[in-house]
Amino acid sequence: MTEHGVRDKVVVITGSGQGLGRGMALHLGKNGASIVVAEWKPEKMASTVAELEALGVPVLGVPTNVFEKDSIDAMIAATVEQFGRVDGLVNNAQTFRPNAPMAEVSGDDFDTFYASGVKGSLWAMQAAYPHMKGQGWGRIVNFASSMGMVGFQGFGAYNASKEAIRAISRTAAKEWGADGIVVNVICPGGGPRAQAAVARGDEAALEFSKSKPIPRVGDAEDDIAPVALFLCSDACRWITGQTFLVDGGGLLFA
Repeated sequence: MTEHGVRDKVVVITGSGQGLGRGMALHLGKNGASIVVAEWKPEKMASTVAELEALGVPVLGVPTNVFEKDSIDAMIAATVEQFGRVDGLVNNAQTFRPNAPMAEVSGDDFDTFYASGVKGSLWAMQAAYPHMKGQGWGRIVNFASSMGMVGFQGFGAYNASKEAIRAISRTAAKEWGADGIVVNVICPGGGPRAQAAVARGDEAALEFSKSKPIPRVGDAEDDIAPVALFLCSDACRWITGQTFLVDGGGLLFA
């Protein structure tokens, strides 16, 4: 019988020093995966590593700058040196810029989102690919956004980068399926940022959370991370090139 979990799998999660990345690291670690915390802020990386170590999870923290290909290559190399392989890659990290209307969005905005989100995801996929191909098994989970799918106002540069991530994911899914590698996308809704906004009484966040079919804010570890676990397991062996909206039905009201 096929094991449909992540026990004994080695999973890299970028941006896992905080937020959604941290929630996924904790959830997958509690379910038996060895975790690589790829994070550019040393203090946040150390915090997640310490949490995982306290749970008895095999973990490696690697300072990683997703703007730099050499940094990403070194992180994957360190993963293989430590654990002998890389089974799952979750590309969660992306640097943000202030919102701007399309009439004012700048080249710097586009460059920041593309360099950290699109190129960062691509470089990590390329670095992990030969190792996954060599073992005939790999799971890649990239992060996009439903805001890109609907063209949410004021997020032009961000939306473009997230749709580009979905595009390269579909192409990789077509090219790498024969190598035993499946590539899928999560568009999350919720997590610590949204929870914080609701907690401080942000009216827009409150209204949006109440308007969804599931009228609350999604939790990183308990609502979003389980889908990442599924996509890093053998349970999704027949699914590739797909986008999963893990948002409590939020897109229905976009």
